[in-house]
Amino acid sequence: MATTTKLVPAQRDFFNKVRKAAFCNPFGHERLDLDLQIGAVPAGLDRLAITEHALAEVTRQLEDLDRKGTATLAHFTGRDGELMPTVFLFEIFHLFLDDFDRHIQQQVEAGERPQPVRFADKAMAAFYRRGFSEIDACRYLSFFFQLRRAFFFIHRDLVGDCPSMQEFRCHLWRNLFTHDIRWFENYLWNRMEDFSTLILGETGVGKGAAASAIGCSGHIPFDDKTGKFRESFTAVFIARNLSQFPESLIESELFGHRKGSFTGATGDFKGVFAQCSPHGAIFLDEIGDLSAPIQIKLLQVLQERIFSPVGSHDKLRFSGRVIAATNRPLDTLRREGTFRNDFFYRLCSDVITVPSLRQRIRENPLELDLLLQRVVERIVGESQPALAEEIRTILDKSLGPEYGWPGNVRELEQAVRRILLAGDYTGETRTRSGDMDDNFLAKVGEYGVSAQEMLCDYCKVLHRRYGTYEKVAHITGLDRRTVKKYIEASEL
Repeated sequence: MATTTKLVPAQRDFFNKVRKAAFCNPFGHERLDLDLQIGAVPAGLDRLAITEHALAEVTRQLEDLDRKGTATLAHFTGRDGELMPTVFLFEIFHLFLDDFDRHIQQQVEAGERPQPVRFADKAMAAFYRRGFSEIDACRYLSFFFQLRRAFFFIHRDLVGDCPSMQEFRCHLWRNLFTHDIRWFENYLWNRMEDFSTLILGETGVGKGAAASAIGCSGHIPFDDKTGKFRESFTAVFIARNLSQFPESLIESELFGHRKGSFTGATGDFKGVFAQCSPHGAIFLDEIGDLSAPIQIKLLQVLQERIFSPVGSHDKLRFSGRVIAATNRPLDTLRREGTFRNDFFYRLCSDVITVPSLRQRIRENPLELDLLLQRVVERIVGESQPALAEEIRTILDKSLGPEYGWPGNVRELEQAVRRILLAGDYTGETRTRSGDMDDNFLAKVGEYGVSAQEMLCDYCKVLHRRYGTYEKVAHITGLDRRTVKKYIEASEL
């Protein structure tokens, strides 16, 4: 029987900070503050260096226990027995970060076939060394893989340092692991399919990237017999843009059909709900364009987790998670009755709004530089800061600092391509009669607004359309500073 060890107050205080760090949202400020305390380093270092100092100090403190032969679960009881399992898990997780990252890259390249987890034996040995059982080791290896995938995809695909992007990444993390990861670990790790998600935002802001980060980061069990995770995360996320299907085919695409159920149904077809894995997620983009009959059928799937293919009375079970997105104003659609309230309330376990590019640049002008560097890297295959800087100079000269980027990040990506091809980009200047902001029109028509509010909203609509304060000032007859004041007031 192992000798019981009692931590001294200084050790307990230190390891309590480690425990708090383990439970923190990695994209929030609290984790950074704790890393500073754990590593005992000044705040002037970059975040990676701060984290490395913190991990080195955790390793040093645990090595002190190792030298005394008192660093397993069996050595601790009472309060220390509740504290140290999390500390050991924190240690093991960070020991294998690089291995998890390599495995993620290998799986991305391999596609749908699960790849061997080459470091699994070493990881399992690390769990055993600290006193974890085989069952717990397999479970925590799966949990660690999910944590690292979530961080990998959110950090890689959703770049930005402005406040709204920092909160956006924190929100995505909460969507996957709840606001208290202990709740997730104890109660919800295998029940997140009950939490549907609605992603809102303008065209081109990155709703698809957000959905992919969620969909590729679900829980996938580790199979110790095969040395692989049971499924590839690349296979468990299914995305469909509903606007690309005619009304007559949407039901078949979603639920599948039986041979002969309609003209052209020459064989059985599995819809996306049948294709989805129990560990997976379905992303339904442009959900705001669905007709009422399809909304009702989707509502039944969300309520009962049961659906029937077209032309069949069979009841099939859906076990995955639903993520939906739209760029349309749902408040207006619900008031008009074109988007059902009961359908909305089944979709809104979590509602995530993706910030627009103009909001991000307004919060932090350097946001554009970060995005340009990432876009250039994606296009040319490697980091090219000088090229990104040259493109920024061209954009500033052609568009000015107040261009509104109506197409958001998607427009920015095409602007970079156009500059690489033609050496210039003049911006999006086309207008449409239907461009007026739906929320603005609904508010005027239904509730009534003051002249001041109407002018604020009108300036905002014009700015979205034309992109610069100068153009809005010219149209309205106001001076530029007044226009800027009205637009900022309308967005409070």
